[in-house]
Amino acid sequence: MDQNKLPKELFEPLEHQEDTSEKIAKPSRTFLQDATRTFFKNKLAIVSMIVLIIIMLLSFFGPGMNEYGYNDQDVTRGTMPPRVAALDDIGWLGFDGTHGGEFEGATVEEATQKAYLRYDNKEDFIDIEVVNEGNGTESSATVEATYHIYEAKDMENTYFWLGTDNLGRDQWTRLWQGTRVSLYIAFLAAAIDLIIGVAYGGISGYAGGRVDNVMQRILEVLVGIPNLVVILLMIIILQPGIISITIALTITGWIGMARIVRGEILKIKNMEYVLASRTLGTKASKIITKHLMPNISGVIIINTMFTIPSAIFFEAFLSFIGLGLVPPEASLGTLINTGFDYLRIYPFLLLYPAIVISVIMIAFNIVADGLRDAFDPKMHK
Repeated sequence: MDQNKLPKELFEPLEHQEDTSEKIAKPSRTFLQDATRTFFKNKLAIVSMIVLIIIMLLSFFGPGMNEYGYNDQDVTRGTMPPRVAALDDIGWLGFDGTHGGEFEGATVEEATQKAYLRYDNKEDFIDIEVVNEGNGTESSATVEATYHIYEAKDMENTYFWLGTDNLGRDQWTRLWQGTRVSLYIAFLAAAIDLIIGVAYGGISGYAGGRVDNVMQRILEVLVGIPNLVVILLMIIILQPGIISITIALTITGWIGMARIVRGEILKIKNMEYVLASRTLGTKASKIITKHLMPNISGVIIINTMFTIPSAIFFEAFLSFIGLGLVPPEASLGTLINTGFDYLRIYPFLLLYPAIVISVIMIAFNIVADGLRDAFDPKMHK
């Protein structure tokens, strides 16, 4: 068919429209915005961060939430069990302010006498419940005793939320005071990593050549010195405490970060944008701070987050074996050490600091995992 003979009425003018093939439907996001978006999609990491914020707030404000100081000693109120006003009627929660346990004997009377003897013969304040009567020969009798120690000591209107230790010091106050000290050491280790480790590794990796060789030989010498040996040397020179731990972390705590930063700098320092900046006469210090460090910021943040729980465990371990803080100073390590000595008879002294240090370490590791995924471009959707 000849198209020139078609009637003009069949044709309509085509209006000009923008080419939508290259039109961006949504605004573009930066890498940091993508990382933030990915991180906030990780619900477990967000919950862990909220938990950490709550623990940090309690470490600051918890010691001032009652009238007891972290070192207020009164032996007359020693080893008082946890008691909370709103929960003292719910026995299974463990906040009813009573001691309890099972006692065995050849007869019920013998088992009962053991219970009375264990709880200072305060018979008027001890409830006895027979679990197994026995027969005196083939099987033992078992009784369960509940000792109302607050009433026995005429302290009905007194509440120790997490109990007291053997010297009568309030465990709630000491727990959060100890958490504050442990967090201080953890963030100190993170700060040392960021200041010394990043600077040392960045300079070593960027300079290269003879400077890098000399700096790496120094690192190898420091790597060969275990942290425990450094702590022992500090104790010989100084005394066990925060100062000794701080100096030990300053000497050897940044080596891992320095090695990681050096490796990352070596990978990217010969890329085109760095060579272009160098060609334009940019100073080395500006290239490191403006071009190299921002591109390895994800690695730095992630390793810093993993450093924090390691430092908390390091302090707790040293305090537990007597090389860290020493009583009456409080830290999670010293509280666990004290609780371990009374584990069989007063398990609550160990339970609460162990829970706090476990939650802190797990939460920091989960947040670090979330940050690692957030700074991985493959995880961005």
